[in-house]
Amino acid sequence: MHAYKPSTAHAALGGDFYDLVAPAAFPALTLRYRNQRWAERVGLGGLIDGEWLAHFGRFAPLPGSFEAPLALRYHGHQFQVYNPDLGDGRGFLFAQLHDRDDGRLLDLSTKGSGTTPWSRGADGRLTLKGGVREVLATEMLEALGVYTSKSFSLIETGEELERHDEPSPTRGSVLVRLTHSPVRIGTFQRLAFLKDEANLARLVDYCVETYLPECRRPELPERAAAFMQRVAENVARLGASWVAAGFVHGVLNTDNVNITG
Repeated sequence: MHAYKPSTAHAALGGDFYDLVAPAAFPALTLRYRNQRWAERVGLGGLIDGEWLAHFGRFAPLPGSFEAPLALRYHGHQFQVYNPDLGDGRGFLFAQLHDRDDGRLLDLSTKGSGTTPWSRGADGRLTLKGGVREVLATEMLEALGVYTSKSFSLIETGEELERHDEPSPTRGSVLVRLTHSPVRIGTFQRLAFLKDEANLARLVDYCVETYLPECRRPELPERAAAFMQRVAENVARLGASWVAAGFVHGVLNTDNVNITG
C-alpha cells in the first residue's frame, strides 16, 4: 500500500460525537465496482480483490485507522422541519486517510453497512440499484468538475431487500464513499440544540485546524465567524456547480451538507 497514510483524527473529538458500531455480516460478497484511480491516490491501489472485499465488504479495519467504525451523531432540518432524532442510520465512518497528492484528510464512509443506534427501525441496507445510481452520479459530477464525494467501492451482498417503492425483493449492496470531512452543518446544530457550548467550541477549533486553516483567528468569536463565512461560501459553490451540471439533489437537508462543500 504505497504512500498509504492512515489517520484516526475524528476519534479525538471523543464519544460525545459518535457511537462505536459493528458492521452487518453479509451472506455473500461480489465486487461490482472498484475505483482504482482513487485507490491509487490514497495508497490502497495495491489491495488484491480478496483484501478489498475484506476491508470494504466485511469491514476489517485498515491498518492504523479506527479499530471499530464510528456512527456519527448529528441533527438536521429536513423539509423545513427540525429533526433531533438523526445520526448515521445505515452507514458509519470506517476509516480516515490522507490524499497522497495534496495531503488532505479524507474519509471512507459507508452506506448500507447495517443498523446503528440511529436506524429508527429501518434495516440499515442499500439496494444494488441505489448503489449503481450513486456510482453513475458521482462519476458524472467529478467528470464535470464538481467537488463531489467519490464512489470508492460497491459490493453486492447476497441479500434480498424488501422495499415498497420498487419491485421487491431487490438485490442488496454496500457502498463506500471517499469524502472530505464527515462534519455536517447538522453536527453543529445538534450541539446548539443541546446547548453544549464546550463541544461547540471544540468542534469549531477542530474543523479550523483540520480542514479550514485559513480561518484561524486569535479569538474564538472571530474564528467562528470566519469559519461560518467560509462554510457558507463552500456550500453556495457546491449548489451552484450542481445547478450548472444539471444535477438535482433530492434531499438537500442540513444533515446531508458538510463543511467543506
